[in-house]
This record gives sequence, structure tokens and C-alpha cells, in this order.
Amino acid sequence: MEKINTVLFKSTDYLKKNNITSAALDSELLLSSIINKSREEMIIDSEDKIDEINIKKFENLIERRKNREPVAYILNKKDFWTSTFYVNKDVLIPRPDTEILIQEVLSYFPEKKSISVLDIGTGSGCIILSLLKDRKKFKGIAIDKSKKALKVAKINAKIHQLENRVKFIKTSVDNFFKGKYDLVVSNPPYIKHIDLKYLDKDVYKYEPTIALKGGNDGLTLIKTIVKKSSKLLKKGGKLIFEIGYDQKFKVKNLLKNEKFYVNKIVKDYGNKNRCIICTKI
Repeated sequence: MEKINTVLFKSTDYLKKNNITSAALDSELLLSSIINKSREEMIIDSEDKIDEINIKKFENLIERRKNREPVAYILNKKDFWTSTFYVNKDVLIPRPDTEILIQEVLSYFPEKKSISVLDIGTGSGCIILSLLKDRKKFKGIAIDKSKKALKVAKINAKIHQLENRVKFIKTSVDNFFKGKYDLVVSNPPYIKHIDLKYLDKDVYKYEPTIALKGGNDGLTLIKTIVKKSSKLLKKGGKLIFEIGYDQKFKVKNLLKNEKFYVNKIVKDYGNKNRCIICTKI
């Protein structure tokens, strides 16, 4: 038996020595999942003791984190926008920077407007499902070429009781021709092949490379999305998607060639170009 504060101190120190920069936070999140106390409750009850069985379970989780496995995969969940989503190694972990895309969509489409949305490369479904939760009149189609990713997205749709408002389709964007949309959204892979090796071990070792690699120039799928969206969007429809920090000018040229007007480019929390908003002319 050991006190909560003692167990946390030891695990935090162990993770720090293994170069985990978020050691304290990760320790708290992992212990919270084992003893069913919130982080706030653990502070209040810091002198409470943990039995040996739970300590052993916790140590196993800490060992996984030491080996750089992301906390989201260990716990099979990640908070995004206003909800918690189920995740596993078949999908990219939702990032706070992607919430900027959600903010932009909501600013362009008011509550009362009924629109059709296409989410390209839906992964966990966090983008389309977050939009549907905030806009009751939105209806969506979400596509992904990964059967395993779509399984995760469907689980999340069920968790958030949105199965009746979104349809998931297994297909690549190249082979998708169905419908006309008011809005197309996407967080495509945009990392250059040569840059993959510079990613954090947490990302490169565990997250699906299919959701990361954007080809030699980082623009392989973005090019396809822009061309396909020019056909799938209604006139005046919006295309809102994420880009790499150094892709602004190349992407703007792609959009111009496909008859899109670029409304604006929004920076992320690190002050890097992240989200582009454009309109089908």
C-alpha cells in the first residue's frame, strides 16, 4: 500500500528520467483511470492509499508510456472540442489545433442553417461528429479508405448518438463521386516523406502513417481533395481543411487553378499556418 502522492511522485520522476516531457500530467491521467478518481480528487485525497493490485496495474501503464506509447492510446480516449472520443492505433489522435477548423466552420455556418457536409479522411470521426453535435441541422457523409478507422468512427457516432445524421463510406477520395455539398472538411496527411523521421517518437512509432504521410511534397492528397471538392461542392460552397505550416502559397495556387476563392488562412496555437478557408466560385 502506498499513498497517492508517493505513487505519483515516483512515476513522474521515472518518466522524466526517460525524457517524457509531460511526465506529471501523464502520470495523473493514467493513475486517475486506475483508481477512478479525477485529478482534482487525487489532490484532495493525496494521502489516501492505493492497494498493491492497482499499483501494479498503474506501473504497467507507466511502462507503456515510458516506451512512448501515447496516453490517448493507453486510455483509448481523447478529449476534442466539447466531447471525448474513443481512439485506438487505427486512427490519428485528435489535436487541439484541429479545433481551429471546427471554430471556423461554426463561424461561417449559423445555427439555423441546414447544410450537407462531407468529411474526407474522417479517421476517428472527431471533426464531422463535433460539427453535428454543435449544429443540429447539419447532415454528414464521412469517407475513409481504412476499414479499421471507419470502425472507430462508427463507435464514436454511436457513443454520441449521431448514427442517424451521418453516413460512413469506405472509399478513397479518388473514387468518391456521390452528391453535392455545402461544405467539405478535411484534416489530410500533409507531412513530406523526408520529414516523417523527424516526428516525435510518440507519433512516428505509434500513430498510423497513412494519416501522416503526404508524399514527396506533402501535397499528394491535398491536390486530390482540392480537385475533387471543385466537383463535389455546390457553387458558393466552402472547403475548409488543414495544411502544413510551409504549404500556404502552393496550396493557394492549387485552389486558384480549381476556381476557388481563398477567404483566409488561420494560424494554429503555435502561430503557424494551419487551416485554410475557401469558397467555390
